[in-house]
Amino acid sequence: MRIGDLARETGVSRRLLRYYEEQGLLRPRRLANGYREYDDTDVAAVRHIRTMLAAGLPTAVIARLLACVHDDGDRMVPSACPGMLASLRRERRRLAETIDRLQTSQQALDTMLATVLEQRS
Repeated sequence: MRIGDLARETGVSRRLLRYYEEQGLLRPRRLANGYREYDDTDVAAVRHIRTMLAAGLPTAVIARLLACVHDDGDRMVPSACPGMLASLRRERRRLAETIDRLQTSQQALDTMLATVLEQRS
């Protein structure tokens, strides 16, 4: 299938599919005319990429872990590949630290808002 077909099948734009290729997440076969040729495994790969992106994983981590996931019906299932557990734990810590920073920022903003509202009363 061509890139337009893959875009329709997955709901992901052509531009984003090209970005996934640039990041090494997709490796379509190239035809003699330079067109990209995708198959059903690429459809599954795009679903896996989207699932991992939704989990907050950066594309560099996804590139390392993509071969360690498979489909179990309609859902992605990670395998216990070397480095999988450590990578997921590291990314979870990174997200938790980001959430902590955001909560601190939100509390500071809430304090500023409360102060402004008090002044208006």
